[in-house]
Amino acid sequence: MIPDAPPSSPAERWPLASVLVVDDEEGMRSFLTKTLATRCGQVLAAGSAEEAATLCAQHRFDLLILDIALPGKSGIELLRELREQGHSGEVILITAFADLDTAIEALRAGASDFILKPFRIAQILNAMAQCLERSRLARENFVLRRTLSEKRPASPLDGFIGNSPAMASLQHALRRAAAVPSTVLLSGESGTGKELAALALHARSPRAAGPFVPVNCATLSPELIDSELFGHARGAFTGAARHRDGLFYYAQGGTLFLDEIGELPLAQQATLLRVLEERRIRPVGSEQQIPVDVRIVAATNRPLAEEVRAGRFRKDLYYRLQVVEITLPPLRAHKEDLPALAQHFIATLAPQLGLEPFEITAEQMAYLQQYDWPGNVRELRNLVERSLILGALNVQALYPGLEPVPQPRDASAGAAAPTDLQTLERRHILSVLESVGGDKTRAAALLGISRRTLERRCAEWQAAAS
Repeated sequence: MIPDAPPSSPAERWPLASVLVVDDEEGMRSFLTKTLATRCGQVLAAGSAEEAATLCAQHRFDLLILDIALPGKSGIELLRELREQGHSGEVILITAFADLDTAIEALRAGASDFILKPFRIAQILNAMAQCLERSRLARENFVLRRTLSEKRPASPLDGFIGNSPAMASLQHALRRAAAVPSTVLLSGESGTGKELAALALHARSPRAAGPFVPVNCATLSPELIDSELFGHARGAFTGAARHRDGLFYYAQGGTLFLDEIGELPLAQQATLLRVLEERRIRPVGSEQQIPVDVRIVAATNRPLAEEVRAGRFRKDLYYRLQVVEITLPPLRAHKEDLPALAQHFIATLAPQLGLEPFEITAEQMAYLQQYDWPGNVRELRNLVERSLILGALNVQALYPGLEPVPQPRDASAGAAAPTDLQTLERRHILSVLESVGGDKTRAAALLGISRRTLERRCAEWQAAAS
C-alpha cells in the first residue's frame, strides 16, 4: 500500500459498515485495519481463508477486502464458498500478481471490484465507497419494492390536517419525540393515522436520510415472523434455499415501524425484547450476531395495559416500548377539523382519480358533524373517494335510508334549507322511519340508537307540534 492519501473526508466515513480484512501479510492486515477503524463501524481481520470463514459464520459483514493469494485455500475459492452459502455482501479482491484470466475468474466468483497491489489509500477508499453505496441502494430498492408490493397508500409527511387543540397537542408531542432516539409507542383507534405519525417522527428525526421500514405484525405468518424480522441462514428451515436478510437489517440507520405490535405472539415478544436491549439480531439458523442501529416506533389499537393484565402481552416489553407514548385522538374528538380534512382529501384524491372535485354544502357538512366516525380519518377518506366516483358527497353511506333533502321551492324568498342540528336530526330520523314503513325497531337499528330513544324523540316532536 502507498500511504499518501490525505485525511479522510466526511464522505469517506461509514459508521454503520462492518468490514472484514483478509490478508496473510501481517503488515498489510494491520495497516488496512488501522486505516479503516476510524472510518467504519466495525473492522475485523483474518490471516487465512479458514479464519475468515469462521468470522463470517459469526458476523454479518457489509464488505470483505480479500487477498487472492492466501495459504491453503485461495481468496477466490473462499469467495465461491461464501456465495454458495448465501453471503450477499460486497467483496473487493486484492492481489500482487494477476492477469486477465484471474480478473475474469474473480468477477465470475462474485467479486465487486479488483485492485492490484501496491495501491494507494485513495484507491481502496474509492472502491469501498462504490461498494457500500451499491449496497445502500440495494437495501433502499428492497424497501421501495416491498412498499409498492403492499400497495400502501401514499401519505404526505407531516400530513396532519387541522388546527384543533387535539391536533396542536399531537403535533407538539411528535416534534418533541422526533428529536430524541427513544422508542415510541403510538396508540389509538384504527384509522387515526398511526403510520402517518410514524412517518412524521422519522422525517423530523436525525435519521430522516435513512430508510423507513414499515411492517404490520398482524399480517406476518407466526412461523415466519423471526425470519421476516431478523433474516435466516441458508437451510435454516424447509424452503430456505438461500440466505436472506431481515427487516431489521434493511432498516439500518433508519426507523423500523412495527404496526399492530399487540398481535405479536409471546415467543416473538421475548425475542424482540432481547433485540431492543442488546441491539443485536441473530438470523434464524445462524450463529451470526449482527449489530443493528435502528429506531423502533411501535403502534397498537389495543390497550396494551389491559393486554398485559390478561397475560397476552409481556409486561417488560410493554415498559420497554412505552418510553414515549403518544395517543392519537379519534376523529369524533376533533370534529372542528372535518371541513379542512374533507377539503384536503378532495384536493388530493380528485387529481389521482382524474375526476372533478365537488363542493360540500353547509347542510351536508352538518350531517358529517353529527356522525361519530367509528372508522376515524380513514373512514372519511374512503367516503370522499367514493363520493368523487359518484360525483357528489355520498351522505347516504353514513345514514342508511336517508333521502336527499328537497331544496326550498320559494327561490324568490331566498330562504335556505335549515342547517341546525335538531332540524337535520328530525328530518333524518323521519326519513329513515318512512323508508322502513314506520317500523320503529328496524329504524332504531338502522340509526344505531335504542327503540326507547327513538320513541322518546317522536313523542317530543308530537308534543311540540301540539
